[in-house]
Amino acid sequence: MQTFAPNSTPSQPGEAAPSVLIRCNHEATVKDSHDVLPPALLTLLGTLHLQFDTTRQALLAGRVTRQAQFDAGANPDFRSDTQAIRWGDWKIGAIPAALQNRRVEITGPVDAKMVINALNSGANCFMADFEDSTAPNFGNVLNGQRSLRSAVRGTLEFQAEGGKHYTLNLDSQTVLIVRPRGWHLPEQHVQVNGQAISGAIFDAAVFAFHNAQLLQTRDRGPYFYLPKLQSMEEAALWNSVLGAIEQQLGLEPHCIKATVLIETLPAAFEMDEILHALQHRIVGLNCGRWDYIFSYLKTFRAHADKILPERGQVTMTQPFLKAYCELLIKTCHRRGAFAMGGMAAQIPINNDSAANEVAMAKVRADKTREASAGHDGTWVAHPALIPIARSIFDAHLTGPNQLHQLRDEVKVSAAELIAPCAGTITRAGFNANIEVSLRYLAAWLSGQGCVPIHHLMEDAATAEIARMQLWQWLRQSERATALRLDDDSEINASLFNATFAEVLANLQTQTALPGFDKLERAAALLKRLCTDPKPDDFLTLSAYGELAQL
Repeated sequence: MQTFAPNSTPSQPGEAAPSVLIRCNHEATVKDSHDVLPPALLTLLGTLHLQFDTTRQALLAGRVTRQAQFDAGANPDFRSDTQAIRWGDWKIGAIPAALQNRRVEITGPVDAKMVINALNSGANCFMADFEDSTAPNFGNVLNGQRSLRSAVRGTLEFQAEGGKHYTLNLDSQTVLIVRPRGWHLPEQHVQVNGQAISGAIFDAAVFAFHNAQLLQTRDRGPYFYLPKLQSMEEAALWNSVLGAIEQQLGLEPHCIKATVLIETLPAAFEMDEILHALQHRIVGLNCGRWDYIFSYLKTFRAHADKILPERGQVTMTQPFLKAYCELLIKTCHRRGAFAMGGMAAQIPINNDSAANEVAMAKVRADKTREASAGHDGTWVAHPALIPIARSIFDAHLTGPNQLHQLRDEVKVSAAELIAPCAGTITRAGFNANIEVSLRYLAAWLSGQGCVPIHHLMEDAATAEIARMQLWQWLRQSERATALRLDDDSEINASLFNATFAEVLANLQTQTALPGFDKLERAAALLKRLCTDPKPDDFLTLSAYGELAQL
C-alpha cells in the first residue's frame, strides 16, 4: 500500500490540519497522481470532507430509513412540511448565456477519445460523466480529470492504437458540463483521517480546482450535472458544498451552476423543493429515465402490486413515466428552469439498413414526443443521433428554449406517479436481462463504464434495471403467486439457474467481449445480487471493492 500525504494546513486558525492520504496498491499510480492532486488540492479536499461528510452520512442513513418505510408498505408522496415552497411564487436565478440553448446534449465517459469526439460533435453541450458511464478505478478517475483539464485549455490529444490521431476542434462551441459521482459512492483512494472521501466531492472539487478560474474568464462555468438526489436536503448539501468550493477558490458566489437529474422516484415528489434548495445556482432539471425506472423498481421492491414488465415495454409513453415528464416540464417552466429530456441509447446499425431504420425511427418518435411536450433539450449517446435530435427540436422550438410553454393544464397526482404499467415478461426479455447484466458487470470490473450491447449503449443505469428486475421477479416466486413468462413458464429459481448457466456458457465462447477475463467474477457477483434476500442498493457500490484495488 503506497501513500502520499501533503503538507496540510488548517482551514481556520486553531483547527487541526486534516490528514489526507492517497492510498493505492500501485506505487506508479500514487506517484502519477501528484499533477492532478497537488498538496493545495488535497488540503481543500480534506477541509470539505471535515465540513460536510457527517451531513452526507446522515442523509445516506435517511435513505435507508425511508426505504424501510417503503418496504413496510408506504408509498412516496408530496411533503406536507414543504407545501409553502410548492405553492409559493418564486423563480430560480439568472441562467448564463452559454446554457440558454441546450437543444441537444451528448453524454459519455471521461476518457480522452470520448471527450474529444463529444466536444467536436456539434452538440450544444457535452456531459462528461464520472458516474454511470465511467468505471471509477483510480486510473480512470485521474485520467478523466487530466482529459478535462486539457480539454478546457484546448490541448487535449489522443493517439489510437491503430494510428489515428484525435485533436480538439478549437472552434467548437459545445459547452462542457461535468457529472460527478452520486452521494452514495466513495473515493477509497483519498482518505481523510482514515475515512474515504465522497466521490461526489472529489470529482467536483478536483475539476473546479483545475478549471474554474479559466472557465470563469470565458463565461463557461464551471457547470455540473448532479445525479441520484432523493430529497431537497441532498440538494441543499450540494448547494453548500459548491458554495464552499467557490469560497475556497476565490470565485464569485453562485458562479458554479448546476442541473439536477430527477432520476429517483422520491425526487419526483420534491422537484419544486430541489429547485428551491439550489435556487441561485440551478438552471434546470433532467428526466434521467433509466435511473428513474431503476429507482421505481428499487423503491417498490417489496410491493407485489407494482411489478413492471420487461424493460423494453417500459417506454416513456407509459402513463406513470408520461406523468413524471410532464410534471417536470410544468414545475421547471413555472420556476424559469429548463426541463431537459432523456437519453436515446440507440447506436447506428451500419451493417443492416432495415434494422437501423427501425432503431432511428424509435429515436425520432422519442425526440418528437419530448419536443412536443415542451422539453428544452434532449440527450443522445452517439454523435450520429445529434442531427436527428436537432432537426426535431429545431422544428418545434421558435427560440433557444421552450420556457414559455408553462403546461398549466398538467395535473399530476401522487397515484399517477406510482401506478405501474401493464405488460409481459418474454423469455427473450428474461434472457436479455441476464446477458446485459453479465456483460456490463464484466466490462465494468475491467474498467469500462459503458458498453454497446445489441446496438444499445448500456451503462450502470440500464444494467441496474436488468438486475433489479431479475431480483424482483425471483422474489415474487417466493410469495403466493409466481410470475410467468409469456410462454407460461414459471419464473423461479430453477428457471433462473438454468437460464443463467446457458447465457454464461454462451458468453464464455465470445473471447472478444469487453471484460471477458472478468466474466466469472461478474457471474458470481450477479448471482448474489439477484438471489440475496435483500437487494444491494447499487451494483456499482457492491463491485467497487475490486476496482478500489486498481
